[in-house]
Amino acid sequence: MSGSSPLRFNHTRQPLMLSGLRDLFAHPPEGGEAPYAGVICDVWGVLHDGVAPYPGTPDALIRLRQHAGPVILLSNAPRPSESIIPQLTRFGYHSGPEGHFDRIITSGDATRAAIASGAYGNVLLHIGPERDMPLLEGLEIERASIHDSQFALCTGLFDDERETPVDYNDLLRELLARKLPMLCANPDNVVMRGGKMIYCAGAVARAYAAMGGAVTFFGKPYPGVYRLCLDALGEMLGRAARPERVLAIGDALSTDIAGGQAVNMPTLLVSGGIHQEELALGETGVNLPALKEACVKADVAPPSAVIPRCIW
Repeated sequence: MSGSSPLRFNHTRQPLMLSGLRDLFAHPPEGGEAPYAGVICDVWGVLHDGVAPYPGTPDALIRLRQHAGPVILLSNAPRPSESIIPQLTRFGYHSGPEGHFDRIITSGDATRAAIASGAYGNVLLHIGPERDMPLLEGLEIERASIHDSQFALCTGLFDDERETPVDYNDLLRELLARKLPMLCANPDNVVMRGGKMIYCAGAVARAYAAMGGAVTFFGKPYPGVYRLCLDALGEMLGRAARPERVLAIGDALSTDIAGGQAVNMPTLLVSGGIHQEELALGETGVNLPALKEACVKADVAPPSAVIPRCIW
Protein backbone atom coordinates (compact mmCIF):
# COMPACT_ATOMS: atom_id res chain seq x y z
CA MET A 1 0.00 0.00 0.00
CA SER A 2 1.24 3.48 -0.77
CA GLY A 3 0.05 6.99 0.03
CA SER A 4 0.08 9.31 2.99
CA SER A 5 -3.51 9.16 4.20
CA PRO A 6 -5.97 6.52 5.38
CA LEU A 7 -8.27 4.75 2.99
CA ARG A 8 -11.04 6.82 1.53
CA PHE A 9 -14.18 5.62 -0.19
CA ASN A 10 -13.48 6.19 -3.89
CA HIS A 11 -15.37 4.03 -6.37
CA THR A 12 -13.33 5.28 -9.33
CA ARG A 13 -10.00 3.76 -8.36
CA GLN A 14 -8.71 0.22 -8.17
CA PRO A 15 -8.82 -1.32 -4.69
CA LEU A 16 -5.58 -1.39 -2.74
CA MET A 17 -4.24 -4.89 -2.13
CA LEU A 18 -3.07 -5.42 1.44
CA SER A 19 -1.01 -8.30 2.77
CA GLY A 20 -1.94 -7.45 6.36
CA LEU A 21 -3.67 -4.78 8.41
CA ARG A 22 -0.29 -3.26 9.21
CA ASP A 23 -0.22 -1.93 5.62
CA LEU A 24 -2.95 0.53 6.62
CA PHE A 25 -0.49 2.31 8.90
CA ALA A 26 2.69 2.16 6.84
CA HIS A 27 2.43 5.85 5.95
CA PRO A 28 0.90 7.92 8.77
CA PRO A 29 -0.99 11.00 7.55
CA GLU A 30 0.62 14.41 7.87
CA GLY A 31 -0.31 16.69 10.75
CA GLY A 32 -0.28 14.01 13.44
CA GLU A 33 -3.99 13.16 13.16
CA ALA A 34 -4.76 9.50 13.80
CA PRO A 35 -5.66 7.80 10.50
CA TYR A 36 -8.92 6.37 11.83
CA ALA A 37 -11.45 7.25 14.52
CA GLY A 38 -12.68 3.70 14.86
CA VAL A 39 -13.53 0.42 13.16
CA ILE A 40 -16.76 -1.41 12.41
CA CYS A 41 -15.91 -5.06 11.88
CA ASP A 42 -17.98 -8.01 10.74
CA VAL A 43 -17.88 -11.18 12.83
CA TRP A 44 -18.76 -14.39 10.95
CA GLY A 45 -16.43 -14.79 7.98
CA VAL A 46 -13.89 -12.32 9.35
CA LEU A 47 -13.20 -13.41 12.94
CA HIS A 48 -14.38 -17.03 12.67
CA ASP A 49 -16.14 -19.47 10.37
CA GLY A 50 -18.74 -20.62 12.89
CA VAL A 51 -16.51 -23.49 14.01
CA ALA A 52 -13.16 -21.93 14.90
CA PRO A 53 -11.36 -18.57 14.84
CA TYR A 54 -9.20 -17.77 11.84
CA PRO A 55 -5.46 -18.11 12.60
CA GLY A 56 -3.81 -14.81 13.42
CA THR A 57 -7.04 -12.82 13.59
CA PRO A 58 -7.33 -12.44 17.39
CA ASP A 59 -3.86 -10.89 17.57
CA ALA A 60 -4.59 -8.71 14.54
CA LEU A 61 -7.75 -7.33 16.13
CA ILE A 62 -5.86 -6.32 19.28
CA ARG A 63 -3.25 -4.52 17.18
CA LEU A 64 -5.90 -2.88 15.02
CA ARG A 65 -7.63 -1.56 18.11
CA GLN A 66 -4.37 -0.07 19.32
CA HIS A 67 -3.76 1.72 16.02
CA ALA A 68 -7.25 2.60 14.75
CA GLY A 69 -9.28 3.32 17.86
CA PRO A 70 -12.42 1.65 19.22
CA VAL A 71 -13.59 -1.52 17.49
CA ILE A 72 -17.30 -2.23 17.21
CA LEU A 73 -18.28 -5.69 16.06
CA LEU A 74 -21.34 -5.47 13.82
CA SER A 75 -23.06 -8.77 13.22
CA ASN A 76 -26.16 -9.80 11.30
CA ALA A 77 -26.82 -12.39 13.99
CA PRO A 78 -30.60 -12.47 14.59
CA ARG A 79 -30.14 -12.43 18.36
CA PRO A 80 -29.39 -9.76 20.99
CA SER A 81 -25.72 -8.84 21.17
CA GLU A 82 -25.25 -10.27 24.66
CA SER A 83 -26.29 -13.72 23.45
CA ILE A 84 -23.38 -14.04 21.00
CA ILE A 85 -20.70 -13.09 23.53
CA PRO A 86 -20.35 -16.70 24.81
CA GLN A 87 -19.54 -17.91 21.28
CA LEU A 88 -16.95 -15.18 20.82
CA THR A 89 -15.46 -16.08 24.19
CA ARG A 90 -15.13 -19.73 23.13
CA PHE A 91 -13.22 -18.53 20.08
CA GLY A 92 -10.87 -16.46 22.25
CA TYR A 93 -12.32 -12.98 21.65
CA HIS A 94 -12.91 -10.67 24.62
CA SER A 95 -13.87 -7.08 25.27
CA GLY A 96 -12.20 -4.80 27.79
CA PRO A 97 -9.14 -2.53 27.93
CA GLU A 98 -6.76 -5.28 26.83
CA GLY A 99 -9.26 -7.13 24.68
CA HIS A 100 -10.19 -7.44 21.05
CA PHE A 101 -13.22 -5.17 20.78
CA ASP A 102 -15.18 -2.48 22.61
CA ARG A 103 -18.80 -3.27 21.80
CA ILE A 104 -21.06 -5.60 19.84
CA ILE A 105 -24.13 -4.51 17.91
CA THR A 106 -26.34 -7.01 16.08
CA SER A 107 -29.19 -6.96 13.63
CA GLY A 108 -31.05 -8.73 16.41
CA ASP A 109 -30.70 -5.60 18.58
CA ALA A 110 -32.29 -3.47 15.87
CA THR A 111 -35.05 -6.03 15.22
CA ARG A 112 -35.85 -6.35 18.90
CA ALA A 113 -36.21 -2.57 19.25
CA ALA A 114 -38.60 -2.48 16.30
CA ILE A 115 -40.76 -5.28 17.71
CA ALA A 116 -40.77 -3.67 21.17
CA SER A 117 -42.11 -0.46 19.65
CA GLY A 118 -45.39 -2.25 18.91
CA ALA A 119 -45.51 -0.84 15.38
CA TYR A 120 -46.04 -4.28 13.86
CA GLY A 121 -48.42 -5.71 16.45
CA ASN A 122 -47.83 -8.18 19.25
CA VAL A 123 -48.73 -11.53 17.65
CA LEU A 124 -46.22 -13.09 15.29
CA LEU A 125 -45.38 -16.17 13.30
CA HIS A 126 -41.74 -17.12 13.84
CA ILE A 127 -39.82 -18.61 10.93
CA GLY A 128 -36.47 -19.93 12.11
CA PRO A 129 -34.73 -22.14 14.67
CA GLU A 130 -35.51 -22.11 18.38
CA ARG A 131 -31.95 -21.02 19.16
CA ASP A 132 -32.95 -17.53 18.01
CA MET A 133 -35.62 -17.14 20.67
CA PRO A 134 -33.50 -14.91 22.95
CA LEU A 135 -34.56 -12.23 20.45
CA LEU A 136 -38.04 -12.21 21.99
CA GLU A 137 -37.20 -12.78 25.65
CA GLY A 138 -38.85 -10.23 27.92
CA LEU A 139 -41.03 -8.74 25.17
CA GLU A 140 -44.82 -8.74 25.38
CA ILE A 141 -45.13 -10.83 22.25
CA GLU A 142 -47.25 -13.86 21.47
CA ARG A 143 -46.19 -16.52 19.00
CA ALA A 144 -49.06 -17.95 16.97
CA SER A 145 -49.99 -19.81 13.81
CA ILE A 146 -50.08 -18.09 10.45
CA HIS A 147 -53.86 -17.69 10.77
CA ASP A 148 -53.68 -15.69 14.01
CA SER A 149 -50.49 -13.66 13.43
CA GLN A 150 -50.19 -9.96 12.62
CA PHE A 151 -46.74 -10.30 11.08
CA ALA A 152 -44.00 -12.83 10.40
CA LEU A 153 -40.54 -12.73 11.91
CA CYS A 154 -37.84 -14.54 9.94
CA THR A 155 -34.61 -15.27 11.78
CA GLY A 156 -33.42 -18.11 9.55
CA LEU A 157 -34.37 -21.54 8.28
CA PHE A 158 -35.75 -24.14 10.63
CA ASP A 159 -33.05 -26.61 9.54
CA ASP A 160 -30.34 -24.65 7.78
CA GLU A 161 -28.13 -27.72 7.36
CA ARG A 162 -30.63 -29.33 5.00
CA GLU A 163 -33.21 -26.80 3.82
CA THR A 164 -33.06 -24.14 1.10
CA PRO A 165 -35.37 -21.15 0.48
CA VAL A 166 -37.26 -23.23 -2.11
CA ASP A 167 -38.58 -25.36 0.76
CA TYR A 168 -40.43 -22.27 2.03
CA ASN A 169 -42.34 -21.41 -1.15
CA ASP A 170 -45.67 -22.84 0.03
CA LEU A 171 -45.40 -21.05 3.39
CA LEU A 172 -44.47 -17.78 1.69
CA ARG A 173 -47.42 -18.04 -0.70
CA GLU A 174 -49.72 -18.48 2.30
CA LEU A 175 -48.17 -15.45 3.98
CA LEU A 176 -48.70 -13.46 0.79
CA ALA A 177 -52.32 -14.55 0.55
CA ARG A 178 -52.88 -13.20 4.05
CA LYS A 179 -50.87 -10.04 3.25
CA LEU A 180 -48.69 -10.47 6.31
CA PRO A 181 -45.63 -8.21 6.51
CA MET A 182 -42.31 -9.87 7.32
CA LEU A 183 -39.48 -8.65 9.51
CA CYS A 184 -36.08 -10.08 8.57
CA ALA A 185 -33.65 -10.22 11.49
CA ASN A 186 -30.66 -11.30 9.38
CA PRO A 187 -30.28 -9.80 5.88
CA ASP A 188 -27.46 -12.22 4.96
CA ASN A 189 -28.30 -14.62 2.16
CA VAL A 190 -25.63 -17.16 3.08
CA VAL A 191 -22.74 -17.72 5.47
CA MET A 192 -19.92 -20.24 5.58
CA ARG A 193 -20.10 -22.67 8.48
CA GLY A 194 -16.91 -24.68 8.70
CA GLY A 195 -16.48 -24.52 4.93
CA LYS A 196 -20.14 -25.31 4.12
CA MET A 197 -22.52 -22.77 2.59
CA ILE A 198 -25.55 -22.19 4.83
CA TYR A 199 -28.68 -20.22 3.85
CA CYS A 200 -29.78 -17.39 6.12
CA ALA A 201 -32.98 -15.44 6.77
CA GLY A 202 -32.16 -12.92 4.07
CA ALA A 203 -32.54 -15.55 1.36
CA VAL A 204 -36.03 -16.49 2.58
CA ALA A 205 -37.05 -12.84 3.01
CA ARG A 206 -35.89 -11.92 -0.50
CA ALA A 207 -37.84 -14.85 -1.90
CA TYR A 208 -40.92 -13.42 -0.17
CA ALA A 209 -40.19 -9.94 -1.50
CA ALA A 210 -39.82 -11.38 -5.02
CA MET A 211 -43.36 -12.76 -4.68
CA GLY A 212 -44.60 -9.28 -3.80
CA GLY A 213 -44.51 -9.61 -0.01
CA ALA A 214 -43.72 -6.64 2.22
CA VAL A 215 -40.37 -7.11 3.98
CA THR A 216 -38.49 -4.89 6.42
CA PHE A 217 -34.81 -5.76 6.86
CA PHE A 218 -32.76 -5.01 9.97
CA GLY A 219 -28.96 -5.09 9.92
CA LYS A 220 -26.31 -4.65 7.27
CA PRO A 221 -26.40 -3.10 4.69
CA TYR A 222 -29.29 -0.96 5.94
CA PRO A 223 -28.42 2.41 7.53
CA GLY A 224 -30.12 1.97 10.89
CA VAL A 225 -27.41 -0.26 12.38
CA TYR A 226 -24.66 2.04 11.11
CA ARG A 227 -26.29 4.94 12.93
CA LEU A 228 -26.22 2.81 16.09
CA CYS A 229 -22.52 2.10 15.52
CA LEU A 230 -21.60 5.74 14.88
CA ASP A 231 -23.53 6.83 17.97
CA ALA A 232 -21.67 4.22 20.03
CA LEU A 233 -18.31 5.35 18.64
CA GLY A 234 -19.22 8.95 19.40
CA GLU A 235 -19.92 8.03 23.02
CA MET A 236 -16.53 6.35 23.34
CA LEU A 237 -14.63 9.12 21.56
CA GLY A 238 -16.42 11.98 23.29
CA ARG A 239 -17.13 13.56 19.90
CA ALA A 240 -19.05 12.78 16.74
CA ALA A 241 -17.54 9.94 14.71
CA ARG A 242 -17.13 11.04 11.10
CA PRO A 243 -18.02 8.13 8.78
CA GLU A 244 -15.18 8.89 6.37
CA ARG A 245 -12.73 8.15 9.19
CA VAL A 246 -14.37 4.91 10.33
CA LEU A 247 -13.10 1.75 8.62
CA ALA A 248 -15.73 -0.87 7.72
CA ILE A 249 -14.38 -4.43 7.47
CA GLY A 250 -16.27 -7.45 6.20
CA ASP A 251 -16.28 -10.42 3.86
CA ALA A 252 -19.62 -9.88 2.07
CA LEU A 253 -19.95 -7.40 -0.78
CA SER A 254 -23.74 -7.08 -0.61
CA THR A 255 -23.88 -6.39 3.13
CA ASP A 256 -20.57 -5.35 4.71
CA ILE A 257 -19.15 -3.44 1.75
CA ALA A 258 -22.44 -2.04 0.44
CA GLY A 259 -23.44 -0.90 3.92
CA GLY A 260 -20.15 0.86 4.59
CA GLN A 261 -20.22 2.57 1.21
CA ALA A 262 -23.79 3.76 1.72
CA VAL A 263 -22.71 5.84 4.72
CA ASN A 264 -19.44 6.98 3.09
CA MET A 265 -17.04 4.77 5.04
CA PRO A 266 -13.81 3.37 3.57
CA THR A 267 -14.28 -0.37 3.19
CA LEU A 268 -11.94 -3.33 3.51
CA LEU A 269 -13.03 -6.61 1.94
CA VAL A 270 -11.75 -9.83 3.51
CA SER A 271 -11.56 -11.88 0.33
CA GLY A 272 -11.01 -15.23 2.04
CA GLY A 273 -14.55 -15.35 3.40
CA ILE A 274 -17.85 -15.83 1.62
CA HIS A 275 -16.44 -14.82 -1.79
CA GLN A 276 -13.31 -16.99 -1.63
CA GLU A 277 -14.16 -19.29 -4.55
CA GLU A 278 -15.83 -16.53 -6.57
CA LEU A 279 -12.73 -14.33 -6.40
CA ALA A 280 -10.45 -17.12 -7.58
CA LEU A 281 -7.89 -16.68 -4.83
CA GLY A 282 -4.38 -17.86 -5.56
CA GLU A 283 -0.84 -17.30 -4.44
CA THR A 284 -0.80 -13.88 -6.08
CA GLY A 285 -3.96 -12.74 -4.29
CA VAL A 286 -7.32 -11.64 -5.68
CA ASN A 287 -8.22 -12.03 -9.33
CA LEU A 288 -9.13 -8.41 -10.16
CA PRO A 289 -11.42 -9.19 -13.12
CA ALA A 290 -13.27 -11.66 -10.88
CA LEU A 291 -13.56 -9.00 -8.16
CA LYS A 292 -14.98 -6.48 -10.61
CA GLU A 293 -17.47 -9.05 -11.86
CA ALA A 294 -18.49 -9.91 -8.29
CA CYS A 295 -19.01 -6.21 -7.51
CA VAL A 296 -21.23 -5.79 -10.57
CA LYS A 297 -23.21 -8.86 -9.55
CA ALA A 298 -23.63 -7.51 -6.01
CA ASP A 299 -24.43 -4.02 -7.36
CA VAL A 300 -21.71 -2.35 -5.28
CA ALA A 301 -18.68 -0.23 -6.06
CA PRO A 302 -15.30 -1.91 -5.54
CA PRO A 303 -14.08 -1.83 -1.92
CA SER A 304 -11.40 0.65 -0.91
CA ALA A 305 -9.01 -2.22 -0.22
CA VAL A 306 -8.83 -6.01 -0.16
CA ILE A 307 -7.06 -8.34 2.27
CA PRO A 308 -7.01 -12.17 2.10
CA ARG A 309 -7.54 -12.64 5.83
CA CYS A 310 -7.84 -10.33 8.80
CA ILE A 311 -4.21 -10.69 9.92
CA TRP A 312 -1.65 -8.15 10.99
